[in-house]
Amino acid sequence: MSTAAAETLRSHGADPPTRDLVFHVRELARVYGDGTAAVTALAGVDLDLYAGELIVLLGASGSGKSTLLNQLGGLDSPTHGTLLYRGANLAEFDEKALTNFRRDAVGFVFQAYNLIPSLTARENVALITEICRSPMTPEDALSLVDLADRMDHFPAQLSGGEQQRVAIARAIAKRPEVLLCDEPTGALDVRTGITVLEAIERINRDLGTLAVIITHNAILADMADRVFTLSDGRIVNQRVNAKRGLVRSLAW
Repeated sequence: MSTAAAETLRSHGADPPTRDLVFHVRELARVYGDGTAAVTALAGVDLDLYAGELIVLLGASGSGKSTLLNQLGGLDSPTHGTLLYRGANLAEFDEKALTNFRRDAVGFVFQAYNLIPSLTARENVALITEICRSPMTPEDALSLVDLADRMDHFPAQLSGGEQQRVAIARAIAKRPEVLLCDEPTGALDVRTGITVLEAIERINRDLGTLAVIITHNAILADMADRVFTLSDGRIVNQRVNAKRGLVRSLAW
């Protein structure tokens, strides 16, 4: 657990953990709207996630994957249920505490790269390192995703896979305890997607980051420690991989 994440917990009245449990989730529900217009996105999710795991959330569009990811990342609040991060109840955090949680503890990677076109790869990553407490340098973060030789290129000079790896470097430069990835290869071809997944796998292995990847592609399940399959807002299956498959061995 990072020092910044521990400080965030202390400031909210929770002690840093002595175990490696990161998220404790019970009966988590999220309902949008009310009455006849109510839409249930999560309908009672139970799971525990541990430091250093690589998790895949699998399911069709509308199954609740993105809603669950947003709950874990503090981007949305539950309608009811228990959502604990290191023993602290995220549902009770005010907006300032949630902002600190997202800044200190969580890195986000989305299908869209969201890079600033007028800034180089190095400068895009530096935007994050300038506001974090104990970041790695942009150079170190980009080196972790094999972009040491592309640091001074602008997004338009990079391939889609390289842009996504810049986005990953930006997400992990703050040294987050949790890396949340929403369809990170959805806009990429197979070969490029494998390169991106290898970068996520390396971050998970080398930094001990809890990585959660959501996807509709069942083939990605082999790269995970555990796979949770969602349907209609519920976890309908959990699979444990005794030995993770290497990304390049996946039969796409």
